[in-house]
Amino acid sequence: MQQVLKNLKQAYQNHFNPSMRAGFPKFKTKKNAKQSFRIPQRVVLQDGKVYVPKLGWVKVRQSQDIEGETKSATFKRTATGKWFVTLVSEFAVVKCLPKVTPEQVAGGDLGLNTYITLSDGRSEEVPKFYRQSAKKLRRAQRDMSRKVKGSRNRAKARLAVAKVHERISNLRSDFAHQLTHRLVEKYPALCLENLSIVGLAKTKLAQSMLDAAFGETLRQWKYKSIWNNQHALQADRFYPSTRLCSACGYKNGNLSLSDREWHCPACGTNHSRDFNAAINLKDEGLRQLVASGYVETLNDCGQDVSLAIASNLG
Repeated sequence: MQQVLKNLKQAYQNHFNPSMRAGFPKFKTKKNAKQSFRIPQRVVLQDGKVYVPKLGWVKVRQSQDIEGETKSATFKRTATGKWFVTLVSEFAVVKCLPKVTPEQVAGGDLGLNTYITLSDGRSEEVPKFYRQSAKKLRRAQRDMSRKVKGSRNRAKARLAVAKVHERISNLRSDFAHQLTHRLVEKYPALCLENLSIVGLAKTKLAQSMLDAAFGETLRQWKYKSIWNNQHALQADRFYPSTRLCSACGYKNGNLSLSDREWHCPACGTNHSRDFNAAINLKDEGLRQLVASGYVETLNDCGQDVSLAIASNLG
């Protein structure tokens, strides 16, 4: 009950805060297949069991060890009937970002043709999990629409639809975790673009944007970089990484979304759209590191090369 009152208080504060634009609080429905509750204290985890006040010990399959003091626990039931518990623990993260060399800095361009294109030539294709499962999902939803509401057959059909959605979500989450793990493991300093996910979700490419889940990938990459003391850099949202020529700095104002390759009229260089943007993002990330003093500025001869790096970036 303590947590319910806290949630109610937060809901009212969000509603009366003009910047939040939240609706009036509503009662929680029990008809929804997804249910959750939170316990703010007295949650203990030991020997493969979790202690729930007023319920006792419940067996769990623990995914990882808990570090630090356990603060609270959130119990969730998915639409397919699976129960999960999320434990919140407090521990100190020692932030000690190391200095890097210019060769360790990389840039990455996110896109819908190629999920990510890196400045060293590596790339990752777009998985398109939703589109691959669209036929199976359409069949399951059509089958559910033919069942009588409130019947047992309707409940079985709803469970089938929920299983398809859950599989899509699990595949997308697994892809994001594997990709971000490789990025953090390989690149000590990586600069990506700062996408407006909300704005792009309102365009004609909304389905593809939401299926790609760029927001979740960026979220995982940021917190994993913090945990591993890596440099997670992002260019300004209006930085023209795609339109700039990485060879001479010319800005192509006539570039359209359908142009996958373009020719620089100033220096005559032929550019691949995504790879050129990745190189520009690398230069932007290097500029940010030089400004913050995280770039190793001494070469093998002991000479300071920071001014040379800054002049090349300029």
